[in-house]
Amino acid sequence: MRNVLLVLSAMVALTLVLSTPAMAQEVPHNGGAVVATGTSLGQYFGAALGMGLAGLGAALGIGRIGGSAVEAIARQPQAYNNINSAMLLSAALIEGIGLIAIIFCSLIVFLK
Repeated sequence: MRNVLLVLSAMVALTLVLSTPAMAQEVPHNGGAVVATGTSLGQYFGAALGMGLAGLGAALGIGRIGGSAVEAIARQPQAYNNINSAMLLSAALIEGIGLIAIIFCSLIVFLK
């Protein structure tokens, strides 16, 4: 299963890298001079896919942290405070990375 996910993620990454230049639009203006237009369809698609992958990655990471913390607390109930604080710190860091990725992806669209 991990090999399938690895191959799929590599295919998505290659698609993003190779499709953005292909979808870029240039329109001739002013006597044949090429002037780049605003945001192209490839940039919208890449930003939307990046936002989705960032949200999905953050959700999967926080889910694994929560599941592991519950299992650890079930094994050692006396270590609840240590496990809980480490879980919350890790979840906050992952949530911050996911939020920053979503903000950067939206800036690609809105700052063009």
